[in-house]
Order: sequence, then C-alpha cells, then structure tokens
Amino acid sequence: MTISVSHTDAPAGKTPAGAVLDGPVPDGTVQYRSIGSLELEAGGFLPDVTLAYETWGTLNEDGSNAILVEHALTGSTHVTRGAGDEEGWWEQLAGPGAPADTDRFFLISINILGGCYGSTGPSSPAPDGKPWGSRFPLVTLRDSTVAEARLADLLGISSWHAVVGGSMGGARALEWAVTFPERVRRCGVISVGARSTAEQIAFAQAQTLAIRQDRHFNGGDYYGGPEPAEGLALARRIAHITYRSAYELDFRFGRNAQAAEEPLQADALAGRGRYQVESYLDHQGNKLVRRFDANSYIALTEALMSHDVTRGRGTLKEALARATADFFIAAVDTDRLYFPAQSLELAEALPGNVDVHMIEAPIGHDGFLTEIGQLNGQLRAHLLG
Repeated sequence: MTISVSHTDAPAGKTPAGAVLDGPVPDGTVQYRSIGSLELEAGGFLPDVTLAYETWGTLNEDGSNAILVEHALTGSTHVTRGAGDEEGWWEQLAGPGAPADTDRFFLISINILGGCYGSTGPSSPAPDGKPWGSRFPLVTLRDSTVAEARLADLLGISSWHAVVGGSMGGARALEWAVTFPERVRRCGVISVGARSTAEQIAFAQAQTLAIRQDRHFNGGDYYGGPEPAEGLALARRIAHITYRSAYELDFRFGRNAQAAEEPLQADALAGRGRYQVESYLDHQGNKLVRRFDANSYIALTEALMSHDVTRGRGTLKEALARATADFFIAAVDTDRLYFPAQSLELAEALPGNVDVHMIEAPIGHDGFLTEIGQLNGQLRAHLLG
C-alpha cells in the first residue's frame, strides 16, 4: 500500500497522520512504501524499513523510461516542481522539457535510508515505539542501494534508463552501477570520486563531533527534549566552507563587517562584532537546524565517510569492471571538497574512453547544483537522451 502526502506537509523526521491512501498521486508528492527488514553491511539490522519517495511523469508499459535522481547529504526527494508550486533543488536538470524530461521519462527520487524526510532513520520509531536515537545502526551507501532496489522492485522497475546524482548523490549512483550492473543502463556521477579521501573524512569527523559535543545531544537520545541545535549549526558551518570556494567567499564578503557590527571594536573578546562571512555562515547553520535532524546528519555523514566503491572488490579498475552502464562523469572546476582530479581518476579507471565534463563555476562544489545547466547538451547527448 502506498501512503501519499504533499511535500510541504512532511516536515523532517515526521510521517504525517491522516494521509491519503492509494489512488492517483500528483507529481512531486511524497509517498511511502515499506520494503521489509534489512540486514546491514556493518552488521546491524532494521526490522521494518520505510522509504519515502517522489515521482514525476508516467512509467511506460515495460518500465524502461525510469530515471533515478539521487539527492546529496541534506537534500530531500523534491527534485523539481510537480502538481504544486514548491521549487525543487535541481530544477535545471529535471522537469518538463529539461534534460530529465518529465514529459518523457518517469522520474523518481528516494529519501536515503537514515534520512529525516520520511525514510526510516534515527528519529523513526523503533519496535518499542520510541525513536531509534542512539540505537540506530550504522548504514552505508551500499545499504541504501539495496534498500532502493527493493523499492524499485515494488514499483515494477527492473532497470533504470539512468541513475544520476551529485556529491553524495553521485556516490549513490556509482554504487548502484557497480552493485546492480544489470539494472543500470546509464550512470551520471557528478562532483564526487570513487571513494571518500582522508581529508574528506577529516572534514566529516569535525562535523559529527560538533554535534556529539553539543550539551543537548544526550548521546543521541535527545528526542522529547532540547535538540542539539548549536552543534548541528556548527556542523553545517564547517561543511558549507567546503561547499564554497575561497574566491567566492572573498568576492562576496571580503573583510567587510556585518551591517553595524564592529569586529575590531570591543573591550572583551566576547563582545566583538562579526564579519559578513561569519554572519553568512551563521545563517546557513541556522537554516539547516530548522529543517534537518541532527542524528540523521551524523548517520548520513558516516554513510558518506564509508563511500569506497572498491571495498571488497579489488582494485578500482577491477571494481568498476563489474559495471556495464554508459557513464557520464562531471566535475566543478573550483571544487575544493571533491577535487576534479578525483573525477578524472574515476573516469580513467572505467572501461572504455570516458570524458570528464567540466562545470565552470566560481562558487566551488555547490556549482553542481547551480550550474548544471551548462551541461544540458552533454546530458541530453550522453546520459538522458
């Protein structure tokens, strides 16, 4: 049975009551399906997993026109507008007439296992009725791929016309192509490499530690009490620095003070004003706190830390030799989180001659979201045609 609600009715970490059951579902509406129990790669077990997802367009008779769009770390399932007016996070990629043309393809986006936009995660009820909290098991991107494959089975999708994503979404797409090669005909891996590097793990550990050291974290069992908002906001600040380039931050903010605040006028350290860039990071941190669960941030960050397509599969070339998909690799030229060199390494290890399509964007890593339109022609020709 499918449960459906509008996207805006489903705040992070909560499944709304009074949902509409079955019947036609408007495009861009959050739906929920149970996929059963799941044995996890790291040894954990989830007895009953629900995945939240949204769809656009119509699945054709043989199920051959389905495209899976994978979201990044704190993304939701709302890739593009549907029946409502709520803007999606990748409008340049998906929608009527876009490269992922919803008039032609059946588009689906799935909230990752461990998330807080409707899929089973730390804020979901465990079998005892209480939130999983600190008891939620470690999940990997391979676990999320297995879970998504179960959902695809339930929806009658035996293979994907394409699987595409950026950042963590790109890592998820890559894992799909290697774990289930017979089910992926085309694979788009954007702004991510074959594995998380030591530096990326280091940045991630600083973020998870910021949350864990918040006075309200309570070991992860904070539900029903004060939430670790300060820790989550700090984690987002750390992450956002890696999402943007040094050039963009300096161009936008320089050393300017925030409004009437004075960074160099204070009789005590605690009383100084902020620079504009500090105010910007404060805004980014506080914005995430309003829409995301701290435990899910930890769970998904750890899942991204686990990203290594070679784990248990030999060398990079040996691991990628399992895939049979046609690959589309892209990078942002100013990315300082996932350097273009990692995309080049991935492309060189793939069978055949695979190009790396470069997005030119001064802002850094987030250019995969804001400037994907630069690659519309290449996407139509090589991935979504």
